[in-house]
Amino acid sequence: METVQAALWVVVMLVVLALAFDFMNGFHDAANSIATVVSTGVLRPTQAVMFAAFFNVVAIFIFHLSVAATVGKGIVQPGVVDTHVVFGALLGAITWNLVTWYYGIPSSSSHALIGGIVGSVMAKSGASVLVAGGIIKTVAFIFVSPLLGFLFGSLMMVVVAWICRRARPSQVDKWFRRLQLVSAGAYSLGHGGNDAQKTIGIIWMLLIATGYSAAGDTAPPTWTIVSCYLAIGLGTMFGGWRIVKTMGQKITKLKPVGGFCAETGGALTLFLATALGIPVSTTHTITGAIVGVGSTQRASAVRWGVAGNIVWAWVLTIPASAFVAALAYWLSLSLFK
Repeated sequence: METVQAALWVVVMLVVLALAFDFMNGFHDAANSIATVVSTGVLRPTQAVMFAAFFNVVAIFIFHLSVAATVGKGIVQPGVVDTHVVFGALLGAITWNLVTWYYGIPSSSSHALIGGIVGSVMAKSGASVLVAGGIIKTVAFIFVSPLLGFLFGSLMMVVVAWICRRARPSQVDKWFRRLQLVSAGAYSLGHGGNDAQKTIGIIWMLLIATGYSAAGDTAPPTWTIVSCYLAIGLGTMFGGWRIVKTMGQKITKLKPVGGFCAETGGALTLFLATALGIPVSTTHTITGAIVGVGSTQRASAVRWGVAGNIVWAWVLTIPASAFVAALAYWLSLSLFK
């Protein structure tokens, strides 16, 4: 293990890089929190990103650090992680985020980070040092989270349609323009609570590896928690407008009632996953919920071709970011000796 003195400048650089990833996570995934509320016209884009960023940060007071513990201690065996592994993981995740943001593809920042960790660790020590339980539940929720989003979103739509069956369309639209503020706030809480903790987890992993935090600590230093929540909130404030268009308009056309049901279904899924300590994709979750809402109207209301392209991006995220992370790990061996 590196000495604290020799690793100090590298640790500082990697913490900054991790916070940059966290900022990019907010920037990249802002669409997940605000696409429906912008596309239905309930809030203007500037209002929506400020609104979402506020709830991203407020999540610090609501959720336990279960997801951070999974990322920090539940993916790789103790003693394997070093600064080279963390550098490779972050670079792999950031590269994939930039590529998918440029092309307007709503992929998962969460799984890009997990893929980065896996690729970097395998480049160093092979697959035997990975913790099977943590990997399996993370990969399983690539499929489970959109299915839960789909289920909750469609059920919400059916229930709301039954409750409002005698109301005039203009009344329904008026009610749900207000209620969508509640659902958008809840989804942004879930986004901040699950996604900020992934960066907390990798910084915690780094601090343990370099001796700045003890392996037996039950929580990371407070400054890591505060800085990660602030970074994701700032990222959300700057938004990711290319992806907003895909999420809010191309998959299916949403009205305020549909936006409310999609956001509520997605929020329920995120709250459940965060309580269980499972790092899930907010992108997968809200996409599943939007498709669920659209499919309750009629199957043709969903543009299945667009949804299919998004699913392909999900499938490729972990292997693509793992491949880049492995290359970055080998590069770091010559950069940081």
